[in-house]
Amino acid sequence: MPGIDESLLEAMRLPGARGALVVDWISGLALGAVGEAPGEDAEATAAETAELARLAMESGTLAPAVGGAEAGEEPPVDDLILTTADAYHLLRFVITTFDSTVFLYLWLDRADGNLALARIRLAEMAQRLVLG
Repeated sequence: MPGIDESLLEAMRLPGARGALVVDWISGLALGAVGEAPGEDAEATAAETAELARLAMESGTLAPAVGGAEAGEEPPVDDLILTTADAYHLLRFVITTFDSTVFLYLWLDRADGNLALARIRLAEMAQRLVLG
């Protein structure tokens, strides 16, 4: 089972991948980073995407059934996709045995990337990711 570094390197093998992070959405800290980051600052990207993740996970509208993931439970939101003129930004939530506050972030070039493939691969990576 791959750890953070191996998962990030796997994400970078996706067509169009520009950068990838593993982020804790509670603290906004990057647990790992590879490649580029929007604005050339991986820590700022981690903090800003963590805000989006937190809003989605704690939203009564977007995730009314659970309102947040407990340890080992399915998160109320699988992933988030933000589309810009030249890129896709994907956030895939990771289920962990402790607190499930981690997500994989992928910055994907829109011209070269395949959004459907990236979503499938990130979901597979999130299931296999070993933290710790």
